[in-house]
Amino acid sequence: MACGMLPRMIDAALSPPRPMNEPVLGYAPGSEERATLKAELARRASEVVDVPMIIGGREVRTGDTLAARCPHEHARTLARAHQGGPEEALAAVRAARAAAPEWARMPQHARNAVFLRAAELAATRRRARLNAATMLFASQIAGEQPISAPGTWNVMEPRPLEGFVAAITPFNFTAIAGNLPSAPAIMGNVVVWKPSPLAIPSAHEVMSLLTEAGLPDGVINMVFGPAEPIVHTLLDHEDLAGVHFTGSTRVFRHLVRRVGEGIDRYKTFPRLVGETGGKDFVFAHASADVDALAVALVRGAFEFQGQKCSAASRAYVPRSLWPQLERRILALLEEVTVGDVADFRTFMGAVIDPGAFARHAAAQAEAKADPSCRIVAGGTADDSVGWFVQPTVIEVKDPGHRLMHEELFGPILAVWVYPDEEEAAALAHVDASTYALTGAVFGRDRAFVVRATQALRAAAGNFYVNDKPTGAVVGQQPFGGARLSGTNDKAGSILNLWRWTAPRAIKETFSPPLAIGYPSMREA
Repeated sequence: MACGMLPRMIDAALSPPRPMNEPVLGYAPGSEERATLKAELARRASEVVDVPMIIGGREVRTGDTLAARCPHEHARTLARAHQGGPEEALAAVRAARAAAPEWARMPQHARNAVFLRAAELAATRRRARLNAATMLFASQIAGEQPISAPGTWNVMEPRPLEGFVAAITPFNFTAIAGNLPSAPAIMGNVVVWKPSPLAIPSAHEVMSLLTEAGLPDGVINMVFGPAEPIVHTLLDHEDLAGVHFTGSTRVFRHLVRRVGEGIDRYKTFPRLVGETGGKDFVFAHASADVDALAVALVRGAFEFQGQKCSAASRAYVPRSLWPQLERRILALLEEVTVGDVADFRTFMGAVIDPGAFARHAAAQAEAKADPSCRIVAGGTADDSVGWFVQPTVIEVKDPGHRLMHEELFGPILAVWVYPDEEEAAALAHVDASTYALTGAVFGRDRAFVVRATQALRAAAGNFYVNDKPTGAVVGQQPFGGARLSGTNDKAGSILNLWRWTAPRAIKETFSPPLAIGYPSMREA
């Protein structure tokens, strides 16, 4: 039995340690966390990690490798991952199904112990490694029981799904990539995990951490390779029980369509949980604090190069506030440095790959050629060393412009300046988006805040007042949105974990009836 795992035979109602949010480290000069992370970055500078697939607890190497390149220095290789195909995907399914019976029988407290240890490792000894590679409600579910009438005992058993879960994860957040396979596994499910090819080193670290924490072989299997043949192999398998996905709206639509077209093949209806695209907004009122608004826009739009599904990418600003706000944004952007993320003075790194670079450079060129657009800041890009796109602010004359509606997933912020007296119409433009992930409103006038909160009730699954629309914290702001932003199953909350259970209601009667008649059947 893995270290830290409680014995199966313990006869007690066990309450695991209450999960607490880790403190946000500042990485200030002279701090221990800064020195540790710098040392780890230096150690990795000349290292090329050989990353195998993990199937049934075994390292699988095919010799067909995919290089993971450093975005801010694309000539540098960080890792090489061994790729598989349908054969390896099917082997991962077999390994998961073989591990399923014992993992499902394991008590919840024992499964919790694995992930509690993994969380401890991630927060302590492994923290710098995870950071460098990237640059718990389960017991509550088990404790929610139905009422029992006199003479009966009713129990709700949160069983795992019957089959395996396919976890398909993005490049941009290590925590999300770790959560998508782990959340179903905590509830007793087995998983085949297909990480993004753009997140090879961090996925390798997460899998290594889970193994060290005592996760049994085969519970989570990690497969690299071309997306379409591997994902199609998983989606077409009769034992598919669920899909846990974070990525683009286009890809999730494809997954849903494939599952729907093949619905007759499955032993059970697969659960589809997806967090997809966003066109996240900031709406300002004339009463907004200009300094706070400017900081929120610069941080919200340009941190992590805008490669966050919650990043601010469209802003609505009243005409009376715009001249002052524009000056403040320009002053703040003078402080923004773009370059090597190993230099802690850098605010922005490079975008993830050549495709992202080309998309953002094309949007900049389009805006420059469009008379209805004005480049306020930035507007340039350079891929000679890394895939660098300068933080770009574009004022548009039309709230229906493409830049106000289509997701770019990069450091480009579109701004529409609306007439102060047309606030209601401007709020309606915000709500007209096909996305509904995150959004923020700024204003010191409480009546405005109330109006905007009501008008935008369906416009964002995560809604912020006088704060940027990014930075949701597990357990504090459960994350997810609706419309074309996903199924709103709120990763990081009990709502998400419920999706990975197949509850069984059990009734035991202590004194069963001994006759077939009912009192209502008597004459008198």
